Amino acid sequence: MPPVIAIPIFRLDVDLLQFALNLEHIEADFFLFAALGRGLDSIAPELAMGGPPPIGARKANLDETTRLFIEEFGYQEVGHLRAIKTTVGGFPRPLLDLSSHNFAKIMNDAFGYHLDPPFDPYIDTINFLLASYVIPYMGLVGYVGANPNINGYVSKRLLAGLLAVEAGQDAIIRDRLYQHMHEFVPPYRITVAEFTDRISALRNRLAMCGIKDEGLLVPPVLGAEGRIATNVISANRNSLAYRRTPAEVLRVVYGTGNEHQPGGFLPKGGNGTIARELLAP
Repeated sequence: MPPVIAIPIFRLDVDLLQFALNLEHIEADFFLFAALGRGLDSIAPELAMGGPPPIGARKANLDETTRLFIEEFGYQEVGHLRAIKTTVGGFPRPLLDLSSHNFAKIMNDAFGYHLDPPFDPYIDTINFLLASYVIPYMGLVGYVGANPNINGYVSKRLLAGLLAVEAGQDAIIRDRLYQHMHEFVPPYRITVAEFTDRISALRNRLAMCGIKDEGLLVPPVLGAEGRIATNVISANRNSLAYRRTPAEVLRVVYGTGNEHQPGGFLPKGGNGTIARELLAP
């Protein structure tokens, strides 16, 4: 059956799909370095397009099962970068801050005080999974948010494929954390579930758009059909994925609550038309 709109790619499709490259680049280098100790410049240097190497990314101390699926996630992100750039073009990898210092700041902001010792995402499996909880979900809600504005049939097919895998990654990370949700994260007297609650609450505060993010446990009224507190998959009252606009995504990824003020994972701001226009004074 031919597509309803017989245009492969619209102009706005290009900008929205290229915007997603900012998040795909973060995920690719974060997962590859954690699993392999080397990143995109080693696996597919042509996709970095001459962009600067990430700050602070390193190999994580992971159990072998986790290391294998994180390595798989890393290769998946390489595929996402290739799929987007070959379909709608792209831009050089922006400067990324994947340092333990950046993640420590995120956790301090989430809790409202300085964790002692500072949070280190690379020190063990649980810390790394908590750090991973911070990232793929933003790609997921960004794709859901872009969906109504994507019109070309090639663009729609690409977005659907990207969204499906990002959702799968987020679900696996949440499931792994759910299995440990009542355990304390050493050396803190803070449970895994509370970490997820605080991270989700931080993202809601930064984005300034109400609840579009939930931890592993919620009041039953916010659970599926208002009947359950478990929340392995974050979704709205009808169990549909939340959505975010590019501005909301940048407020969170920058860590500043301001889409015009870079920082966080993108210390010099995102690349592409949408991100650069939002940076303009």
